[in-house]
Amino acid sequence: MYRFLSSCVGWPRRYIDELTKMIDDATQITRQTFMRHVGYGQMKDIEHQLGYQWHPAHGLTMAGDWHVSYHKSKVCGQTVYYFRHSAIEYVYCAEDFKWRTCDADSHKNSRGAS
Repeated sequence: MYRFLSSCVGWPRRYIDELTKMIDDATQITRQTFMRHVGYGQMKDIEHQLGYQWHPAHGLTMAGDWHVSYHKSKVCGQTVYYFRHSAIEYVYCAEDFKWRTCDADSHKNSRGAS
């Protein structure tokens, strides 16, 4: 399962280029595919925080909101899944994701560029 990494609002400034690349290179996926990787357990709280109901009989659910989109991409070469709600990306990564991978990639790229 993938875990919550960050939203674009709280994204570390030092890795902002990775966020831009993630968005530019993303592939749109279905909610079903997203949920298969992230799991409903993690989404339950955030859906509630965003004002969604748990069942359509009680109001709008996140699953029923066509303004929400789901995506697959990469951050520092590692697969991530995210959803976009109100122009904010909420990013989920593998359990073993490490920001230092970004630093290693940057170091490799800067060495290769010289």
